[in-house]
Order: sequence, then structure tokens, then C-alpha cells
Amino acid sequence: MSEDPTPVSDSPFRSEPSARDEAPQFVLPLVVRIEKAEPPARTDALETSARAVLTILADERSAGEGEWAGAMRDWQDARIRKVVRRARGAEWRRAEALPGITVTGKSAEVRVFPPVPLDGWPKELARLQVSGTDLDDPEPPVDADPAAPVLWLNPGLGMSAGKAMAQAGHAAQLAWWELSDQERAAWRDAGFPLAVRTAEAARWPELTGIGLPLVRDAGFTEIAPGSCTVVADHPALRGEPHGSGRAAATRSQ
Repeated sequence: MSEDPTPVSDSPFRSEPSARDEAPQFVLPLVVRIEKAEPPARTDALETSARAVLTILADERSAGEGEWAGAMRDWQDARIRKVVRRARGAEWRRAEALPGITVTGKSAEVRVFPPVPLDGWPKELARLQVSGTDLDDPEPPVDADPAAPVLWLNPGLGMSAGKAMAQAGHAAQLAWWELSDQERAAWRDAGFPLAVRTAEAARWPELTGIGLPLVRDAGFTEIAPGSCTVVADHPALRGEPHGSGRAAATRSQ
């Protein structure tokens, strides 16, 4: 089984200070396309963001001697940070010209880029706005397929779409780390099917207590430090000892 080799005390997803804070800090940029006339649906944007994170993790350029491998290693050796910005029109076209991967959902387009230094964003991305990513679902999302991976949002938290997109990306990454190589390949070959849904309030305590990957926020933006934001419910992880077998915490922006 593949697992995060990092000791629990030095996990990149713990909010307590550790040696990882002394390493150079990087961030994974995600840009969502939000045109005024046709903004994406909120749930589709969250799901597309999660798939974008998985796509770059699985890309051959991110592994071994690939062109993005060094940046991916540096990013994961420090704190795992993701920031979502929005673009439209010419802004989006400039973002698309930079090295990265665009992932398309039913209505959403999200471009993910190799990690950049926390204070060294490319100017084409640095000028993009973080705020203004409030999106709506035209219709309530259908029930999630119980046989497919589901990223369950905390029903007691109110997050902007941009914040929730980053949190969904964290949860997808935690699930990826917990899977075996064979399970990762099967998920990738299927096109990373997944759903993002808000859990029922009565079920949330159960979801957070059965050993599934759990995201905790460091509280830099919007919500209180230590808040549990998302549970990654992948069928391969239900009731089986995978990876580290622990609920993980995350530091995010």
C-alpha cells in the first residue's frame, strides 16, 4: 500500500508548528474561469477543482525526473497550500498560456499550475482576484452515488466557493495519499469520478469518527482554526486499514 511516509508529528497537514515551517513555502495555484454571463455551478466548480488537484498529482510530469517533479516535491516537503483565484476573458487566456492543466466539468473550467513560491507568483496569476468566487447551484445537486468517492462538506460551516474548492482539493489529495498504487491507477484511468456534497448534520459525527481522511483548516481565512471542513469518503478506504490510518489535519489559505 502507498502511504504518506511522513511521521505523524511532522505531517504537512498538521496545523502545529513543525520542521516543515522552516522549509521554503510553496502554493498550488488553481484558477477557476468565471465569466459574467455564464458562471459555473458551485458544486461542479468544487468537483472540478478536486479533479484538477488529482490530475496534477497523477501527471507524469509531477513524478520522477518530470519537469514539475522538483516543484511538486518542494511543495509537499513544506506545508500543503492551495489558493483559488478567478479569471475571465483575457485574464483566462493569459492564464491558459502558462504551463498547467485545464480540467473541464459540466459547466466549470479549472486550471491547475505547478507549485510556485508563496511570494513568487507569476504576474499573470498574481493579478487575479481571490475574492468574488461566490457561486450558486441553479438546481440542488442530485444524491451522490454511494459506490463512488464522495467529499463530504461540513454542514455547519459557511465557506465561499473559492474556499470550498481549495478544501475539496485538500480532501482529494488526502484520499490519493491513502490509496495503493493499484487503486490510484484505477481511479485515474476512470477519469477521477467523485462527488462533492454537504453532509447531513446528523451524519457528520459518524463521518468524522470512522477513520476516513479528514481535513482541518488552519484558520487563515473565513473559518476558525482547527475546523473540520471535509471528509474524503473513497470506497477503497471504507472499513479498511490504508495508508497511515489516521485523520489528517490541513493548513490552508
